[in-house]
Amino acid sequence: MAFWWPLLVIAFAFAICRFLLMLIPPNVPSIDVDASDVLDDGNHTKEHGFIYIPSRRQTDKVQCYEPATMKYLGFIPALKPDEVKERVAEARKAQKIWAKSSFKQRRQFLRILLKYIIEHQELICKISSRDTGKTMVDASLGEIMTTCEKIIWLLSEGEKWLKPEYRSTGRSMLHKIAKVEFHPLGVIGAIVSWNYPFHNIFNPMLAAVFSGNSIVIKVSEHASWSGCFYLRIIQTALAAVGAPENLVEITTGFAETGEALVSSVDKVIFVGSPGVGRSIMRNASDRLIPVTLELGGKDAFIVCEDVDVPHVAQVAARGALQSSGQNCAGAERFYVHKDIYSSFVAEVVKIVKSVTAGPPLVGKYDMGAICMQEHSEKLQNLVNDALDKGAEIVGRGSVGNIGEGAVDQYFPPTVIVNVNHTMKLMQEEAFGPILPIMKFSSDEEAIKLANDSKYGLGCAVFSGSQLRARQIASQIHCGMAAINDFASTYMCQSLPFGGAKESGFGRFAGIEGLRACCLVKSVVEDRWWPLIKTKIPKPIQYPVAENGFEFQESLVEALYSLNIWDRLRALVNVLKFITEQNSSTSIKRRND
Repeated sequence: MAFWWPLLVIAFAFAICRFLLMLIPPNVPSIDVDASDVLDDGNHTKEHGFIYIPSRRQTDKVQCYEPATMKYLGFIPALKPDEVKERVAEARKAQKIWAKSSFKQRRQFLRILLKYIIEHQELICKISSRDTGKTMVDASLGEIMTTCEKIIWLLSEGEKWLKPEYRSTGRSMLHKIAKVEFHPLGVIGAIVSWNYPFHNIFNPMLAAVFSGNSIVIKVSEHASWSGCFYLRIIQTALAAVGAPENLVEITTGFAETGEALVSSVDKVIFVGSPGVGRSIMRNASDRLIPVTLELGGKDAFIVCEDVDVPHVAQVAARGALQSSGQNCAGAERFYVHKDIYSSFVAEVVKIVKSVTAGPPLVGKYDMGAICMQEHSEKLQNLVNDALDKGAEIVGRGSVGNIGEGAVDQYFPPTVIVNVNHTMKLMQEEAFGPILPIMKFSSDEEAIKLANDSKYGLGCAVFSGSQLRARQIASQIHCGMAAINDFASTYMCQSLPFGGAKESGFGRFAGIEGLRACCLVKSVVEDRWWPLIKTKIPKPIQYPVAENGFEFQESLVEALYSLNIWDRLRALVNVLKFITEQNSSTSIKRRND
């Protein structure tokens, strides 16, 4: 006890000091980002106040409007291929400087961003809401919280996972040191979707910049207006830590803009549809650059009979209706055990009927608008196909007071029963506020139904037995699984995000996503240099000795034989071969 007592006192004192240091706030400067041109003061000029009806597609402009009201926001230039390549070239110059930056400098950049995000949550969410039609609550959940989680994870663990990682050397290389180094790739190209304009920019940017890369992001033509403001935040924070200009760039435009980006960068991260994903793979194959594809999903939501029905029904409604179909890894297929099917449907219908969609910044609404033009028509076609094949609508939410010009931007939340897998609604990604609910009789049937999909992004399984839920989830072929929850895997930013089948491949987020922004280099060096250096054994030096192969046989047996006595016997033979060869060499030298 006399020996341990001083150690306990030292450990306690150390813990107290660590705690006191935590109470001292870090010195993080504030940044000022001009937001005067994105704030809606309600006084629209004639130019920026009309209802926007025509198609966005123009050759030289990306037209921007509020989906919830159809009010015009202005236009953003659609960059030509040469302009994109010029921005990539500038980013490449900046990256060569940034690659030499310290982790301390990179962490300060993250802290500045985090401070700004926390202090300007309302501004960020309002801009996201204006550009995509989502509610402020959905923007906070999907834009703010996920981004803050990623920053906090990088601050606490990012450097650890980018430092050299030492590996075992094996038996034949015991005299060596083996390690993996993680070097920046160069310029990362990201082509991101419209559903979370803030987070979809920050997610690849944070990983790329923290790992020493530069990044050029092509934002969706459906969410370009907000992306240009979010870039200001990033560039202002970079300037505050003395980072080179052009380290992070945003490009706006259409297909040719994205194609030019793919042809210029060192890696591509794409979030979007399977069709466009295939095109990007083909283009990337010309230069053999790595690609990460997140191509959407049709996530299964499985509910066993032993659950708290009201609770799970509320989670199901949130999973399907969040952001009016702008949810990431959205629940789109609901499988409920036959014993609770009726009660579950009734509970979901009650919730959905209480949901009202409307302009999120005009009144208090539970659900916002649909971002893309003509998407309501696609959703209705999916519903009509299901109805034609025997499905039934049992509940719908309502749409609030909206302007005449924005009617087509809303789709009421809808509950559909009597569905089956012959219906397009159960096979095609809807990306809308629809809950098709199908019953199952056994766990095996639920697993079979969940796997009957061309997508494999994620799943959610609910059961009163956590073991049962885990066993079901483990048999579903997808990249992520939430047990008794929905989409919680993405809030754990230490985990990789990605799927299987037509949901894509590769991962972003987590250790895997961070290291995917790196050139992974294997390095081997002498452990005791210069005292012990690698030398080729005499029997296999050129010219190879007559007993060279016998020497190799004994060496293999000495290193890898399963029997310890066989290994010792072989080791004796190895030493004998070396001794004989050395003696023979010495005699030859004397004779010469």
